[in-house]
Amino acid sequence: MSPDSQSPPLAPALSVRDLRKTYDNGVQALKGVSLDVRPGDFFALLGPNGAGKSTLIGVISSLVNKSAGDVEVFGVDIARHRSEAMRLVGLVPQEINFNLFEKPFDILCNYAGFYGIPREEAMVRAEAELKRAQLWEKAHVMSRTLSGGMKRRLMISRAMMVRPRLLILDEPTAGVDIEIRRGMWKTLREINASGTTIILTTHYLEEAESLCRHLAIIDKGTIVEQGPMKALLAKLDVEGFLFDIDGDVPTVLPEIAGTTLERVDDHTIDLEMPRAMDLNRVFAALEGANIRVRSMRTKSNRLEELFVRLTSKEGQ
Repeated sequence: MSPDSQSPPLAPALSVRDLRKTYDNGVQALKGVSLDVRPGDFFALLGPNGAGKSTLIGVISSLVNKSAGDVEVFGVDIARHRSEAMRLVGLVPQEINFNLFEKPFDILCNYAGFYGIPREEAMVRAEAELKRAQLWEKAHVMSRTLSGGMKRRLMISRAMMVRPRLLILDEPTAGVDIEIRRGMWKTLREINASGTTIILTTHYLEEAESLCRHLAIIDKGTIVEQGPMKALLAKLDVEGFLFDIDGDVPTVLPEIAGTTLERVDDHTIDLEMPRAMDLNRVFAALEGANIRVRSMRTKSNRLEELFVRLTSKEGQ
């Protein structure tokens, strides 16, 4: 095949280059952010509160004006061709921002109308989206009567009315229980499988790991890590265990490379180690120090704590 006959490479779904945002009060929310999201990807944007996630999403969706840098959506510059770019983007914000005294069916149809979609077509789409979100039975009741999880699903349905090529979800499952969350995961997987590129912000590590293939971690306005999910989660993926031992914990504990071993009390030891590490190494070292483990239990780590591990060098 000759070079002239080869298909041109696809433009990234999102291309961000040296993006900066300084607010009027002097706060630098973004300090030169660069990242790419591939077409069809399910991409996680993670970071602690105040890291710059919301500002970055605001700029991408044209709700916040950038101070410097470039942003393109499928090759369309959001500054030079804002209307064209925004027709490619669907946004589901954290806050419930539809009229609670409107019915879900009307909310979806009216939203489509803002984008010039004929009423007849909007009605067909609204029925399809409400059925996909398992909200069709609630199509003609006041939205204020919906549960929190239903309202979240309605917001996703509304964004999908314009068939966006890029769907941005800002903490879409915040405040809903795990059963509802998993139901929403199923819907999001279906949307992604149909060809829609998704960017997700979340504080739930399990959610990001379950849904996303690539991720970027933002902290203090800069991207501190980005790449394939499996490779980067290996850096975050720390397991914690508590060992109950026979007898008293010795004054000096054995040193085991890659782990942190600390005394909790007279009969308990705290261990933190990479998930990929073989636990038998730990048991062998403890046995060599004449420490006999009677029982063990796992210790959970919050995502915020893992970010502190990753970004602690930034603050030094």
